[in-house]
Amino acid sequence: MNARVLIDGPSELVFDYAVRAGMAVSPGCRVRVPLRRKSATGTVLSLTGGDPQAGFAVREIEHLIDPEPLVTPVLLRIGEWIARYYGTGIESVVRSLVPGSVRTEDHSAKTRRAAVLPAPPDAETLACLEKRAPRQYTIITLLAAAPDARLAVAELGRGAAAPLKALEKAGLVHLEDEEIRRDPDATNTEEILESTPLQLNESQQAAFDAIAGYIKEVSDHQARSEDQNSELKTQNPTKPTLLLGVTGSGKTEIYLQAARHALDLGKSVLVLVPEISLTPQTVRRFKARFAAMRDEVAVLHSHLSQGERFDEWHRIRKGKARIVIGARSAVFAPLPGLGLIIVDEEHETSYKQETVPRYHGRDVAVLRAAFEPCAIVLGSATPSLESFHNTQTGKYHLLRLDQRADGSTLPLVRVVDMRLEAAKRKGGPAVISDKLRTALEARLENGEQSILFLNRRGFARSLQCHSCGHVCHCPHCAVALTYHRTDERLVCHVCGYQSIVPRKCPECKDPGIQLQGYGTQKVEEILPKIFPTARIARIDADAMRRKNALRDILQQFRANKIDILIGTQMIAKGLHFPNVTLVGILNADLGLHVPDFRAGERTFQLLTQVAGRAGRGELAGEVIVQTFTPHSPSIQFARRHDFDSYAEQEMEFRRQFSFPPYAHCAVLTSRSAHERRAEFTLQTLHRRLSENTPDGVLVGEVLPSPLIRSHGQFRFQITLRAPAARPLTRHVQNVLAHTPLPEDVTVVFDMDALNFS
Repeated sequence: MNARVLIDGPSELVFDYAVRAGMAVSPGCRVRVPLRRKSATGTVLSLTGGDPQAGFAVREIEHLIDPEPLVTPVLLRIGEWIARYYGTGIESVVRSLVPGSVRTEDHSAKTRRAAVLPAPPDAETLACLEKRAPRQYTIITLLAAAPDARLAVAELGRGAAAPLKALEKAGLVHLEDEEIRRDPDATNTEEILESTPLQLNESQQAAFDAIAGYIKEVSDHQARSEDQNSELKTQNPTKPTLLLGVTGSGKTEIYLQAARHALDLGKSVLVLVPEISLTPQTVRRFKARFAAMRDEVAVLHSHLSQGERFDEWHRIRKGKARIVIGARSAVFAPLPGLGLIIVDEEHETSYKQETVPRYHGRDVAVLRAAFEPCAIVLGSATPSLESFHNTQTGKYHLLRLDQRADGSTLPLVRVVDMRLEAAKRKGGPAVISDKLRTALEARLENGEQSILFLNRRGFARSLQCHSCGHVCHCPHCAVALTYHRTDERLVCHVCGYQSIVPRKCPECKDPGIQLQGYGTQKVEEILPKIFPTARIARIDADAMRRKNALRDILQQFRANKIDILIGTQMIAKGLHFPNVTLVGILNADLGLHVPDFRAGERTFQLLTQVAGRAGRGELAGEVIVQTFTPHSPSIQFARRHDFDSYAEQEMEFRRQFSFPPYAHCAVLTSRSAHERRAEFTLQTLHRRLSENTPDGVLVGEVLPSPLIRSHGQFRFQITLRAPAARPLTRHVQNVLAHTPLPEDVTVVFDMDALNFS
């Protein structure tokens, strides 16, 4: 028997190795194998029968690193599904299933030397030590007073080595190595107070009862199938649940009580959040509710150190953590006995992986719930149209929360037409309209807090010469450089290129080069001039470079030490501050006019989510939306908090033009440093894709990407649509497999694409 082994490392090397007789190798196991003149580690992908006609000897696996598979059968099955559905190699999928810190031998558990007192010595021995060896007596006394009669050797101070050696020789103390957990939350000094379950209102109770019933149904099904065939065990008796609740309706409380119900049944819980920035506050809420089992809450996301990720992953695998909270990649957490998956803000595009393998975390979570099986809840105030459509076709259950949990009304939304504001001022529209300025003044006088949202970081969007029209562009990307005043640099927000700010136009040498547009840095600069006494803070990717900076600012805001908080989409969702009564959206048009059929949907979702930060306490909330297109359906439906009407008109548009959710949409992109080669390669692929096309597959034309140049490479794309994903993926993969590509051209296939730029 042979084993196909994926070799660790940056390259995707897969080789066959012979399995020695008696070696218990199974898919998912970690092994050490010979590779040329060295040895390497790898993961077993599958087992195959040896070919006696091969004519050469297959080298043998040296030994098993771990007899237990690191990749469970369910996760390996999910990996194979991802490879087929998204048209990628199983090798890249396995690298997502198991973090690099776990796969490689560069990381291991952190240990320390500890002294243990197996039993208190008798009075005579103690008296002898006190008289003849006072240092040994002190160590014995410290150990006797310590919890579990155990202390780290380092805690015993300098000079403890010799006394400990003597105590160990006498059999009074044992020395042993113990693992130390590298806790991602260790630097958090904020005290977490225990919380108790809140009283649910009628609609919350109905939603919780339904979810609890689904959890119990799956648990009972698993218990009944224990003695039956494995096929029955993998059948999920219930469907995914979409929890559609307006902002502030108490979805988090339902999550917490549903998690408690699953834990009481002996199951584990997986909670996915869309942004890493939302992970700490979600962890805090779960640790507050499950205070007695705080050590059983684990965190997984890409901002952890390699050591922290190693420890958290192994705690999860060993069953020491029963609640896992994390971003997209946490969907692969090796949780045993999974009973409930919660996907918060399921509509967020950040659940889609933008590098190979380009899976969607929400969809993989739904798949895992079907394979495990377990209950799954997708929650959002503005669900994706794909998920909402699944409730209409009967694929998902739909539960609704149409009122806020505390009985308060949704905030009043006012729309300010910035065209009229521009007409008032000869110098163009102001950053802060008169209506928003007046509202901010009123909140400051009343001691209330405000949030200003602008989804553009930096100081100014571009630097332009008014004489010749020259705009400073990135030399590697087809975008204008953004001016950042704090660093006094022009920065490309695509590739990260930076340059100094020119004193005069690089083209015509005119010194009158001027800044155009505004970002969060400019808003932060002008607000103190308008409100000199206001305490102001900014949250964006530039301000949050320091570790824990986001957590610290949110703590200050929660403690009412900040009056006005300026931020990008990092503050658009998941935040609950009862004293916030005003939200100002400074430019609602930023994402509306882009070449993407989802632009309107994303704008509606973002406006609704940001508006939901206001009025979440006893005081009424108000939202002021500044826009140049006040009659846009996205803005008008968001103003009325009317998701159903927006979904109805948007889905009619999607149905007419065969866009998701009525079809699967994929993008095939070619990129190269040579523009003509990238275009010619894709034209060749277009001709071959148009031949023998499966029924229902629509192949678009070869077009330049909206961002024609990125990271020094020109990009062209084809959009493909089909009622079913698998035939489309197979067709594209078959064409790619039989089409040789130039060495300097890269072609990328993205099934269920969310990014068209």
